[in-house]
Amino acid sequence: MSNVVLETKGLTKYFYDPVKFQVLKQIDMSINHGEFVSIVGKSGCGKSTLLYLLSTMDTDYEGQISINDQLVTGKTDKQLAEIRNEKIGFVFQFHYLLSEYNVLKNVMLPGMKLGKLSNAEIEHNAMEHLRTLDIVDQALKMPNQLSGGQKQRVAIARAMINNPLIIMGDEPTGNLDKKNSDMVFDIFKKLTVNEKQTLLIVTHDQDFADRTNRIITMEDGKIIS
Repeated sequence: MSNVVLETKGLTKYFYDPVKFQVLKQIDMSINHGEFVSIVGKSGCGKSTLLYLLSTMDTDYEGQISINDQLVTGKTDKQLAEIRNEKIGFVFQFHYLLSEYNVLKNVMLPGMKLGKLSNAEIEHNAMEHLRTLDIVDQALKMPNQLSGGQKQRVAIARAMINNPLIIMGDEPTGNLDKKNSDMVFDIFKKLTVNEKQTLLIVTHDQDFADRTNRIITMEDGKIIS
């Protein structure tokens, strides 16, 4: 098995509203197992659009995307939903916790959807992830009882529940103060060091990016370094 978790070849994307506009231009990139990679660039350079394509949520593009040596370009919506649930964890700028469920259930939901383990096993794994992130004492609380930093840790635990090949983040520290941003960075760093977790994070925070293993810089829809 190769060491490459994610690879793109000639990835190109157009927007058509109100006129045809090329937002990504021939993107060739690869992410290796256990790497902690950040994507930076000015607003509008295409970095969030790129992440959206890599996450398989947008299939309207030219070129190829492979995850774990498997070509995902051209797969059906159902196949892509399975790949997303099993192989990719997501952490967004907003935590997107479901207000009607407690912390534990929020973390368990992607595992229950995947359906590979019993609910008891998923609950055990969820509690372990919450313990790793130092919020196991919040497991039975509702999301509205948590601070912003705690909510984001719950979102990270949820992203980890199916042991994904790669965790993708879109501005995961964008809503947090310096203290909580540093805490989220430290969690990500620990995941790469201790669990060999692969991370790909889009960020505006240069200080955050500078501490990752590798920085991909984008400008005008292209990777420039």
